[in-house]
Amino acid sequence: MTLSGKISGGGFEQFILPQLGYNRPEVTSGPAFGVDVSVIGLLGGTGLALTSDPLSLIPSLGLQESAWLSVHLMANDMATTGFTPMYAQMVLNLPPSLTEQDFASYWGYIHKYSQAIGVAITGGHTGTIEGQNSTIAGGGTMLLTAPVDVILLSHKAEAGNVIIVTKACATSSAALLAMCFPQTVKNQLGTEVYQEGCGLFYQTSSLIDALTAVGLPSRGKEVTAMHDVTEGGVLGAIYEMAVASNNGVKVYNEQLPLGDAQQSICKLFGIDSRFCIGAGSMVIAVDKGYVDNVLQRLASAQIKATVVGEFTSLADGYKLIENGHENDLLYYSKDPYWDAFFNAYKNGWK
Repeated sequence: MTLSGKISGGGFEQFILPQLGYNRPEVTSGPAFGVDVSVIGLLGGTGLALTSDPLSLIPSLGLQESAWLSVHLMANDMATTGFTPMYAQMVLNLPPSLTEQDFASYWGYIHKYSQAIGVAITGGHTGTIEGQNSTIAGGGTMLLTAPVDVILLSHKAEAGNVIIVTKACATSSAALLAMCFPQTVKNQLGTEVYQEGCGLFYQTSSLIDALTAVGLPSRGKEVTAMHDVTEGGVLGAIYEMAVASNNGVKVYNEQLPLGDAQQSICKLFGIDSRFCIGAGSMVIAVDKGYVDNVLQRLASAQIKATVVGEFTSLADGYKLIENGHENDLLYYSKDPYWDAFFNAYKNGWK
């Protein structure tokens, strides 16, 4: 277990995987390392895909921004199926200090952002809890139905697939750090970098990235798997996808998309942008013969996309090519963003 962030891979395998309740055969894809969604087979060849995530309520960030994260971080997971989420359940454990007016504002934005992407809120639980001072205000689940045989999952990547990454590393880390510590970022890096960092915030949705990459006419033929970038960053997401699909991987460090503002802000907070939370980017496994098709669709939608490597046979291992040298691709169970944020807060950064 870690003090902050998600449970480690070892903890997941030790505590969670051996104890998954009743064994139902219709669960075609259950909990797994590096897999964003689960799938249940229904009648008539339909699949029910679902994912769960924490809901954000971060006063220093803002109610509107917190609602955006609450909706879109779940939607990013659902996007890896190649389909748009349809339903959501929301559980809110709110601090008693939250006023009725603030709650009305927060929930209004939850409604607005859900409505904009076609998600119906179907139920949940709402209440206040004494002593609740966390930036996590509960949890949510999103669901969708689609033909089960064309629902994409990250474990479906194949050896020989080319890896495309959308946008740039550390988009959400840079945006959140700039917005939560504006005075420090302005003083140390200048107003232009601060404004650019804040401007990244509403790029933290990767739903359109995923739907554009898949493309309706080619569904199931060109894109084989996707994984959204959260804790562990772009390199962590690629590593997880390789493990989930039982493949090796080769990533070319010099080809990773590194934005200037992201690099500057991450350096200020002492973190490596390749390995920190990067919501907004999508890792896409593409059949080698269709790479140009996928890149052209993304370019037409003005979504930056970069080829960064390929999946290989498991025997080849997990490799990162840096300056022409092949090194092991490392995986960190704890994202450095958390320590960076809390250390800045404890040190009085504003």
